[in-house]
Amino acid sequence: MSDLLPAAPERFPAENTSFALAGPAGKLECEAKPASPDIARDAVAVICHPLSTEGGSMHNKVVTMIERSLRESGLDTVIFNFRSVGRSEGSFDHGKGESDDLAAVVAWVRKVRPDAALWFAGFSFGSYVTLLNAVRLGADALISIAPPAAGRSWDFSRIDLPACPWLVVMGDADEIVEPQAVYDWVDSLPEANRPQFVKMEETSHFFHRRLMDLRGVIKNAVKDWLPGPRDA
Repeated sequence: MSDLLPAAPERFPAENTSFALAGPAGKLECEAKPASPDIARDAVAVICHPLSTEGGSMHNKVVTMIERSLRESGLDTVIFNFRSVGRSEGSFDHGKGESDDLAAVVAWVRKVRPDAALWFAGFSFGSYVTLLNAVRLGADALISIAPPAAGRSWDFSRIDLPACPWLVVMGDADEIVEPQAVYDWVDSLPEANRPQFVKMEETSHFFHRRLMDLRGVIKNAVKDWLPGPRDA
């Protein structure tokens, strides 16, 4: 079904555009959305979705709220489906292949917007993938929502920590990621790399009934990080 999508555009589109990007394991289903010209900043945010094998996709409600929050802050945005999800080809690869998928999307962003600041944002598994690659791919800012820094599935202990502005948001009633494990992980980070941390009370993993609150948290946190206006 991926061939029903148009090929990746040569310039960042001026309106919401879905397209298929050539990825390392086949085509990747992507969607680019420009910020309103009257608020547009010189930055592009790439946003990653939760675990593919548990139904995660770029249409997840938390992902779409992150995307909305950043676009309302003036950033152009790109969401995409990791390999094996939706109309993206390939098979789930436990974070390694998904890192390569992210790198392919970043390469396209760098091509079409070479001078723009690059922001990463991710939810759950997507926050692991973005953090894992933030230094390697040169992220200028990072947003991690409900990072799964607990258990054995995803190793947070050997990640190169970013020095860029970084926000971590965690709900204290998360039923999937152990909140205390995330608190302990944040506390263990070197002071030079420690993120801005927001604990949202009475909030589940998927921020049920609190998505608008999450929007406010993100917009408030990033307002001082924003680069200058984007040229028309």
